[in-house]
Amino acid sequence: MTKAKRAARNIDMTEGSIFRCLILFALPLLAGNLFQQLYNMVDTWVIGQTGESGAYAAVGSVAPIVNIFIGLAGGISGGAGVVISQYYGAKDEAAVSRAVHTSLVMILVLGLLFTVVGVTATPLMLRLMLHTDGVGDAIYPHALEYLTIYFSGILAMLVYNMGAGILRAVGDSRHPFYFLLVSAGINAGLDVVFVFFFSMGVRGVAIATVIAQFVSALLIVVTLLRSDTCVRLRPRSLRADRNMLKLIVRMGIPAGLQMALTAFSNVFVQSYISNVTMSKTAALGGWTTYSKLDQLIFLPIQTLGLATSTFVGQNLGNGQLARARRGARTAWGMATAITLFLMLPILLFAAPLASVFNADPEVVSCAALLLRCLTPFYLFCCVNQIYSNALRGAGNSTAPMVIMLASFVGFRQIYLFVVSTFLSNDLLPIAFGYPAGWAVCALITALYYRFYRFRPRSFLSEEAAAPSSAPERSGTC
Repeated sequence: MTKAKRAARNIDMTEGSIFRCLILFALPLLAGNLFQQLYNMVDTWVIGQTGESGAYAAVGSVAPIVNIFIGLAGGISGGAGVVISQYYGAKDEAAVSRAVHTSLVMILVLGLLFTVVGVTATPLMLRLMLHTDGVGDAIYPHALEYLTIYFSGILAMLVYNMGAGILRAVGDSRHPFYFLLVSAGINAGLDVVFVFFFSMGVRGVAIATVIAQFVSALLIVVTLLRSDTCVRLRPRSLRADRNMLKLIVRMGIPAGLQMALTAFSNVFVQSYISNVTMSKTAALGGWTTYSKLDQLIFLPIQTLGLATSTFVGQNLGNGQLARARRGARTAWGMATAITLFLMLPILLFAAPLASVFNADPEVVSCAALLLRCLTPFYLFCCVNQIYSNALRGAGNSTAPMVIMLASFVGFRQIYLFVVSTFLSNDLLPIAFGYPAGWAVCALITALYYRFYRFRPRSFLSEEAAAPSSAPERSGTC
């Protein structure tokens, strides 16, 4: 395949139909995100078929802890993607190459740090999330085993996410999808083998997940090594450029902190769920099932948000302010239409969908109740995700961080305390802390975005573009 053909796989969002650009970029990304969600969903489903309620609740309930680390790394990867997309839009291949190598060095260091912190801090975080009663004690050993194995292999997941973010920043969302398709298949197959044939239980699904993530990381690294574009990975150039590192950190840390702190606050939300007045095992199981389906509902919105960030970044890098704003409006309209389309079958078939994961009638009843009552409020998430990502694509990570932390951490924790202490400790009033936070965030985000002014080439200053050492050309940009 020629260099021109390989470069053509990347989507240049600075020209052509906005709708077509977003669709071509978002479809492989949506499929990839879907398969990435299948990791924990398949783990949960397989354990759910064993009939061990404690193990099922454990595998499903660890998501808030995992998301603390994924959120921090994801925000930093997103910051790198914003930087790369703007330089790519400006056709500055030397700066793109420095950003790529700096990002990979940074994620390798973070991966080692997260491994140590994740393994050592897991017991404390589980005790914060699970009350030390009969139910919490039954779940704890399963959750501890799963998380210890998961964090031992977290470096692979971080490398894949950073590499995928690099490719998406230059418009290549297809390769990450292909690799997730392969790794999700490996994960599902190994889950079945380890659990049903070797009776490894929670340990088996955790090991399967880690193996699958190492495969996806290997594939993404090989793709970067063999790329004929400006994102090609050159081992001899694998060093952190000081100026570029500052820029990536400035873009990524606010988003990373917002995602990590929001996930950390969800650990406390989980503790409220595990302390409701009804059966705690049923409540946790119902919340676990709802969370799996929640991820599927949220995926199209999240995917279009990521597409918006890349679209805005490339167009501002190219100096097209009006096109950047039109792209954000188009993405919001697409996200809203898709969410409305998904709402009807979920509202009509909530119980059958919930029973796919766990056949326990109490668990199904709780999950169906949550799905019917919370699903309509995802329309607020369309505003949050699209316009906060548009701001990040413009180089403004601080405002979305402040708005989301105020809504998802500050407001939500106050709501949960007031409701559980003075009004009701039932499942549904507690669960409404989520849509209440979404509504507050949507209002503030919409108002801020309305008065925010985009700037062309928002952070491509001479200082940031200047290399710490002599640049080398890396291919077609």
